[in-house]
Amino acid sequence: MTNGGRRYDVLVVGSANADLTVRVGRRPGPGETVPGSDLVESPGGKGANQAAAAARLGARTTLLARVGDDAYGELLLEAQRAAGTDVGHVRVEAGARTGTAMIVVGPDGDNAIVVSPGANARLSPEDVAAADALIADSAVLSLQGEVPWETTAAAARAARRAGTRVVLNPSPVPPHDLPHDLLTAADPLVVNEHEARLLSGVADGSPADRAHALRRRGARSVVVTLGADGALTLDDEGATTVPGVPAEAVDTTGAGDAFTGALAWRLAQGDRLGEAARLAVRVAAVSVTRPGAQTSYPAAEELG
Repeated sequence: MTNGGRRYDVLVVGSANADLTVRVGRRPGPGETVPGSDLVESPGGKGANQAAAAARLGARTTLLARVGDDAYGELLLEAQRAAGTDVGHVRVEAGARTGTAMIVVGPDGDNAIVVSPGANARLSPEDVAAADALIADSAVLSLQGEVPWETTAAAARAARRAGTRVVLNPSPVPPHDLPHDLLTAADPLVVNEHEARLLSGVADGSPADRAHALRRRGARSVVVTLGADGALTLDDEGATTVPGVPAEAVDTTGAGDAFTGALAWRLAQGDRLGEAARLAVRVAAVSVTRPGAQTSYPAAEELG
């Protein structure tokens, strides 16, 4: 199946960050200093990551984002071009700093991240309004939580008017819950176990319990990612458990974005949700075996 004849398979409206990564032998405690590796600067940001993941797989992808007119902004633009993303809708903000993410990676490949939004905070509902035709010309709109929530909500409303499918990954989770119209646009809502617990209000329960609670709250469909254990999907056809793919983790940075970008691509191609998640689990598993975020994402031919 195809994307219905639209120009783009995937439009991502979201963040673009420079990732500043250091590896440590162990995580520091409060007030403690530990030695780390040399600092590595690489392209990241949840929006840019998802765009790069989809584009590397062959999706016709474009990105609506803001970067600063600095070296990090150029780094991000070059990375998107290399991945195959159309960057004609990335705004370069004069006098602004590009968003940055400070990442500490432990010996097990797991990470802790602090994000400074920079130009991402200036992506506005007015930017979305100017992109109405672009949203209508895309099969799937992918949204996250690293730009202002009013901008994300405006994009979701525009997508519903245009009949464009919305993939919503509300990460980081907003402090005051998701707006109802944003939740009801999600098809699917993509959350990890922590996000599922926070948004569902189900403190004790299984991923399936939380997925059902999120559908009752209004999400049209739900995907709960389970790290190495795969994922669970829930839609009108019922729940599907997608097993994990064995992988030796080197760096989990951006693995969730690899999953979501791949999921958006397959949904644009007409896959059922469970089928799309199965492919997305494979893409995420490859990504954790390599360092970095966008630099770790596979092309379709690497999946066998």
